[in-house]
Amino acid sequence: MASLSELAELNPWRKNPWFESVAEAQRRAKKKLPKSVYMALIAGSERGLTRDDNTDAFGELGFKPHVVGAKAERSMETSVMGQPISFPVMISPTGVQAVTPDGEVDVARAAAARGTAMGLSSFASKPIEEVAAVNPQTFFQVYWLGGKEEVLARLERAKAAGAKGVIITTDWSFSIGRDWGSPEIPEKLDAKAMVKLAPELAVRPRWVTEWAKSVIENKAMPDLTTPNLVAPGEVGPTFFGAYGEWQGTPPPTWEDIAWIARNFDGPVMLKGITRVDDAKRAVDAGVTAISVSNHGGNNLDGTPASIRCLAPIVDAVGGDVEVVLDGGIRRGGDVAKALALGARAVMIGRAYLWGLGANGQTGVENVLDLLRMGLDSALIGTGKSSISELSRDDLIIPEDFFRRLGE
Repeated sequence: MASLSELAELNPWRKNPWFESVAEAQRRAKKKLPKSVYMALIAGSERGLTRDDNTDAFGELGFKPHVVGAKAERSMETSVMGQPISFPVMISPTGVQAVTPDGEVDVARAAAARGTAMGLSSFASKPIEEVAAVNPQTFFQVYWLGGKEEVLARLERAKAAGAKGVIITTDWSFSIGRDWGSPEIPEKLDAKAMVKLAPELAVRPRWVTEWAKSVIENKAMPDLTTPNLVAPGEVGPTFFGAYGEWQGTPPPTWEDIAWIARNFDGPVMLKGITRVDDAKRAVDAGVTAISVSNHGGNNLDGTPASIRCLAPIVDAVGGDVEVVLDGGIRRGGDVAKALALGARAVMIGRAYLWGLGANGQTGVENVLDLLRMGLDSALIGTGKSSISELSRDDLIIPEDFFRRLGE
């Protein structure tokens, strides 16, 4: 993380690679990326009600600050699924991060540089072996796709590559109904696709130059395949091919979740919980952790914000499993609010993707630094010496804030 003295030396009147908010990372990503690529990073289901509530809900929570007695030293270390991390922010798995040529490898390097864990999607554009090599604290995300033999093969491959745990994602229905339109994503980046995208690419020369350099160095066109769905070295299906296979696979049962928990040699997180009864079923299935998540608003639109569902779930199962929050984190203060409501840590998605789009690996590090600095400010403002001291007593919580689903 850049020190305050280093930040002070930066000249704000010249073009600066450092950005001082996640909102600025988003603005720079929008300016740099082709429209279709950028739209893929902001998309949400249907009207976007859940996507917007994920962020807006944090604004309804206030702090009760202390103005005297701030602690000189403050601790942010924690652990998730047995992995120690330097502060309670982790990388949430997102598919096909072809925002930069190195995609998920850039993100994994950034997370490792900041001492935190990397979640890698099974729909990623880089193989788990490459990602785990640069960040040993990698959790591999799996969808229930294909039969048990295929799922087991992916679990075994992840373990062999060094994955420290797996994340089972259940909170995705991939609604194609988006009121603002779905981004145009090509099946593969061949000559036909490049011609079709030419008007977008012509006005984004910096992005095109980065990819052209990668093509020249690697002597190959980039692809949009999913290498983690096949054996190492084999060519995986395209993203849409993988999506089609996922659509054709019956959704998992609770018995299937329990089967994964039994058959992976390591900790397992179940991602997508918003109901108390589902959280209890997850405990019964034998998972190590749960992620309170609605897939960033890309699931059933109208689902409450993740932060609204967090506290009732923590109250119900927080003594039995680790509980993390995923959805809507844009500031360090948001992290503090989630921790105060009982989350062990948070996972971020769009925030780091905007950092990646704005400035590659350095941009992701920038986003992580901002969240760490914002969390530190919240600890100072509430007079805490450790994140473990944060509690609901530090927050102003509206009476109707929580959504107690499935109690």
